[in-house]
Formats: sequence, C-alpha cells, structure tokens
Amino acid sequence: MRGIRLTGIAAVAALGLAVAGCTGSGTTTVKPAGNGTSAAGGAAAGGAAAGGASAPAGAAGPAVTITPANGAGNADPSKGITVTASGGKLTDVTVRASGEPVAGSYSADRTAWHSTWALNVSTSYTVTATAVAGGGAATTKTSTFRTLTPSSTFRTEIIEGYQQTYGVGMPIILYFSHRITNRAAVERALQVTTSKPVIGAWYWDDSCGMAPTCAYFRPRDYWPAGTTVSFTGHLDGVEGAPGVYGTHTLTQEFTIGRSVIAIGSTRTHSTQIYVNGKLTYDWPISTGRPGDDTPNGSYLTIEKANPVEMKGPGYDLMVPYSVRFTWSGDYYHDAYWSVGEQGFENVSHGCVNLSPAHAEIYYNMAVPGDPITITGSPQKGTWDNGWTMWFLSWPQYLKGSALHEAVVAGPDGSTFVNPATLPPDTARAPLQTAPPGNANAG
Repeated sequence: MRGIRLTGIAAVAALGLAVAGCTGSGTTTVKPAGNGTSAAGGAAAGGAAAGGASAPAGAAGPAVTITPANGAGNADPSKGITVTASGGKLTDVTVRASGEPVAGSYSADRTAWHSTWALNVSTSYTVTATAVAGGGAATTKTSTFRTLTPSSTFRTEIIEGYQQTYGVGMPIILYFSHRITNRAAVERALQVTTSKPVIGAWYWDDSCGMAPTCAYFRPRDYWPAGTTVSFTGHLDGVEGAPGVYGTHTLTQEFTIGRSVIAIGSTRTHSTQIYVNGKLTYDWPISTGRPGDDTPNGSYLTIEKANPVEMKGPGYDLMVPYSVRFTWSGDYYHDAYWSVGEQGFENVSHGCVNLSPAHAEIYYNMAVPGDPITITGSPQKGTWDNGWTMWFLSWPQYLKGSALHEAVVAGPDGSTFVNPATLPPDTARAPLQTAPPGNANAG
C-alpha cells in the first residue's frame, strides 16, 4: 500500500548573520627590517592582486597593496581580500573582523596573500600587512574597509540533524531558498571533514521539489560504517546568483552507523537484509501487483513511523512498522493481511509487504539513509521520487558537479581534485556500492 507522506526527518539549519564593527586607519610605515612587529597570517589558498592603493616604497621599502583599499565602504565580499608586495616579500598578514582572525595563505614566492573564503556581508575588516625588501627595509600597511549589505540574500538548510546517525548511503542534502546560478562559487565554499578517508562529489538538482535548488554530496561508494562527518558551508558573502548573497555559515556534524542494506526482488518474492556485510535475514515478501508495480532502483530509507495511515481506493488503514523509501508512498511495512501471499505472489499497491515479525525487526534497525534496492520489476524508478542519488553511476554523478571535480575528504577537511587522478574504484555491488543501472526496468 502507498501511504500519506509524513512530516519527514528533522532538518537542521545552522544559520547565522555575523555583523561586526571594527575601527582602523590606512597607514604605511617604512622602516629597517627587524625593528617592527606584526601578527601571524592565516592558512589556505593563494591569490593575485587587483585594485587598491599602493604604499610608496621610498628608497628601499617594498610597495604593499591591499584590496579592498582603505576606506572602502561597499566592498564585494565574494572577492575576498588580496595583499601583494612589489619589491619585497610578505612576512606577516593579519585580518580581523570583530576580533576574529580571517584565514588565508601566501603564494609560493610570498609576494601575494589571499583570504580563503568569502568575507561576511555588512562587516568591517582591518588588514595589517608587512613586507621586507631584499635590502632589509620593511613596509607595514593597514587598511580598514566595510563589505556591502546585499539587497537580496539566500539561505541554506541541511537535512542532517546534529549528532544524529544515518545509513551508509546517506548524502549530505542542502536546500537553497533561491535558485543558485553561480554554482561553482557556492560549491567551492562547501567543506566536508570525515574521520575516515572518503571520495565523493557534489550534485546540483533544480527538480528536487523541496526548494528552488538542491545540492547533494554523495560518496563514490557507500560511506564506511562508523564515519563521523562534519560539514561547513562558508556561504556568508558568496554570490549565489547575480546580486544574491549568502548571509551565514552553515555547520553540522553527524555519524554514519552500521551498514544495513536491503535487496528486494519482485520476481523471487524475497528480500535479503545484510548487516555489516553479512547476510543476516532472508524473508518472503509481496510487492506491487501488476499495474501497481514497485519500481526498480537503489533507494534510501527516508523516515519511519509506527503506525502510518495509508489511504487508497477502497482502503484506509493504520499500518504498523512502516519504513518509507519513496515520496509517492512506497514502504517496507507490516502486512499481516497478505502473509499467505508473501513469498508467492505480488498483491500490494506498491509497497513491500512483510510479516509482522519481520517488519518489526527491520523497523527497529532502520535509520534514514539505509540503502534499499528493488530488482526485477517491469517498472523503472523515477528520479527524485525519494532520495535517488544512487540511481546514478559515479561518472554520471560527477557530471552534476558545477566544478566537474571530485572531493577528497578526511580528518583535515576536503579538497577538489581531477577525477582522473583518483585511485581505481574497487567497491563491489550491492554491499559496498549501488548496482549499475539499478533504476532500469527489469
């Protein structure tokens, strides 16, 4: 039977607007090396200079340029901060807003420094930079500016709940309140940290039905069981569409639990349940009758309830031990009324019917994100009818990335890499990854 959609699992959005006020003045000091002091800089990716006012080097001191320039009152936060030195090398760059340091990194030759992430909107920043010339003279420059206040903003929600446990197929799911067109910029701002090494990618979806734009991070293969995942969206100041800026940094932490994988065959009328890679249960089932066929595909459990009210032509039932895997109302559930047909005949309205005892066992172990693969059906699966990210092969999934790059994540964070540089994939379906072509009709 197909059921009424429940309210869903908890979606947690860690959203916050940072508004800061700092004071400072644009100054340039030229002095012999060794006589001045400055604070240490940050760490991440280098950049190049553009615009800004240069400090005259005088006889020996290098020229230091800070962009945005001192006194700027409507700086574009998406462009970040760039500091360059001409005639010398940068020794220290410090950036602060509301007393908080801003991360960034030097170029290889230390003639440039660039902030790592976009700057916060509506915020004052103070930058202090010191460069030393080959002759020993040092230049220190300070610049204070303020970023713009956007007239249009977007907000982002994440499905995962704080320190909740999810199945090995669970993607990171983001909902954006505005249609995102500058996807490459947003994708670069998304960081994934994992307790175990993971290869994955982002995928953009405008047809998800939950928000104007959705984005999903999915591992190349199922998550390693027991992985702790931390997500940070450095979205404050990112221009997601022309004139539309993010105004918050989104964070979340969750855990991947044990591996619980269900394989259900509409032809053999049976389902196998694998726990941590071992066949633990083999149960008779009844799936959708002709015309109401349960569709093929590698789905994920979405939510569960005991009971769920299920309505359709000629029926209105409270159904115990129901675990949902499509938005249209397909469940693994207790079907005490069809026990005689289970294992022999497909008689349901599309759900996977189990005996009361078997349904209770599966219900008690299931968490959102556990893979369910339906095979043997004459009905193909429909994209976005549920969490269908595993319908796609890895090459197909990569095409959905705005950067067309893979993500390599670990305890120190994540980096984007050329997929051609990745090690070969040795995972095997259906226990380590989804079977290829799983949504095709049987």
